[in-house]
Amino acid sequence: MRKILFLVLAMLVVSSCAEELIEKPDSLIPEDKMVSIIKEMAIVNAAKGTNLSRLRENGVEPSVYIFNKFKIDSAQFVNSDRYYASKPLQYENMYKKVESDLEELRLKIEEEKKVRDSLSLIEKNKKNIDLKTNDSTKTKKVQK
Repeated sequence: MRKILFLVLAMLVVSSCAEELIEKPDSLIPEDKMVSIIKEMAIVNAAKGTNLSRLRENGVEPSVYIFNKFKIDSAQFVNSDRYYASKPLQYENMYKKVESDLEELRLKIEEEKKVRDSLSLIEKNKKNIDLKTNDSTKTKKVQK
């Protein structure tokens, strides 16, 4: 009797885990596009946190900008986000992808900044050398 009860209970647990909590929306945003949207939202929110006045000056509303860029509406985003959130492992993998993409972007920007800084330093040193050369040439001419 206990074995049968355990078996029935195990079947109920397995069948309830396979059940979808939220129905798949008709206008579901594909996972890869959703990752791109979330990544863009993170970037725009970071910009909003540091340069809100500049965004306002240019008439940029962050969420509207993103929805227009990806050709979606807020309801489609909310429904898709809710659907993916009902699948925790898939949702976690999406956010891990967003995190790794943002980290790659950060490293790329840091590398570009190092190159720009190095070029600026070389240009500055070159100007200083040119100025010193011109000064020493003028001084020599005066001494003659």
